[in-house]
Amino acid sequence: MQKKELNIREFINYKFLNSTFLGASVGSIFILYTPLMPSIYSIGGIALAVAMLLLAKFYSKILTINYFFKISLFVEVILLFLLSYFLLFSYSYITALIFYIGYQLTFSFGSYLIRAETLFLRKAKALEFVDVAKQKGYLLGMFIAYIFYESLEYFFSIYDKQEQVYLLHFLLFLVELVIIRALLKSFEDKT
Repeated sequence: MQKKELNIREFINYKFLNSTFLGASVGSIFILYTPLMPSIYSIGGIALAVAMLLLAKFYSKILTINYFFKISLFVEVILLFLLSYFLLFSYSYITALIFYIGYQLTFSFGSYLIRAETLFLRKAKALEFVDVAKQKGYLLGMFIAYIFYESLEYFFSIYDKQEQVYLLHFLLFLVELVIIRALLKSFEDKT
C-alpha cells in the first residue's frame, strides 16, 4: 500500500460532514436503545474502557498516516453497516444491541482518532479550522434533525417517535455515503 498524505482542505470537509451526521443522529439513540436493560450500559462501558486501554498500548505502532486512514475508514464502514442493518430489520432487541455494540466499537477508536488528527494536522490553524467545522457540522445536524422531525409531524402527521427515527435513518444512510466519499478524498496516495 502506498503511503497516504492528508489533504487538509478535504479533511475539514470530511469532519464537517461527520459532525453533521453526529448532530442529526444523536437524539435517535434514545429511541434506538429503548429495549436495552441498564446493565448493558455498564457492560458496554467496561468493554469500551478496556478496548481504549488496549488500543492505547499500540499507539507507537499505529499512529501512522496509513493506520489513521484505515481506522477512520473502518469506523465509517461500521456506521454504514449499522444504518443498513437498522433499515433492513427495523426495531428489535437484537437491533438495539447491535447498534449499541457497533457504536461502542466506533467510540473505542475515539481517543486514537483525536490523537492522530492532532498529530497529522500539525498546525494550530488547521486544528482550529477542523474544530470550527466540527462544531458547525454538529449544529447543522441537530438543526436538520429538528426540522426533519417537525416536518414529519406538520406535513405528514407522523407522530410516532420510532417511525420518525426510522425515517431519519434513510437520510443518515445517504449522508454516511457522502461521508465515506469525503474521507477517501481526504487521504491521497503520496507519489
